[in-house]
Amino acid sequence: MSQKRIIIWINILVAVIIVSIILYIATKPGKPIEINEETIKCIAEKSMLFTKLGCNACQKQEDLFGENYKYIKKIDCFYELDKCQNIEATPTWKIKGKYYVGVQTIEKLQELTDC
Repeated sequence: MSQKRIIIWINILVAVIIVSIILYIATKPGKPIEINEETIKCIAEKSMLFTKLGCNACQKQEDLFGENYKYIKKIDCFYELDKCQNIEATPTWKIKGKYYVGVQTIEKLQELTDC
């Protein structure tokens, strides 16, 4: 194998490693932020979360809350389809009569609920 080919293969290998590292960092789930229980209870009081069994994005939403997820009022559209007539995708938050589709940060939920 010529030295030129070896250099090309090394460059390809380095590029693959760099892309792999970037993808790993971009898709790595974030650590739940530390937020006080009262704030989570306030968000829970003023919102409803629509989820669905098997929904990966719903799991990411749950992970953001960590142990405080137990306070969130939720409806699982897999089991309670009749309560999900206006839900196009999960997770969806209902806050003040408006629907917010997709994973929402705790900071965004605080803003939307005035908590």
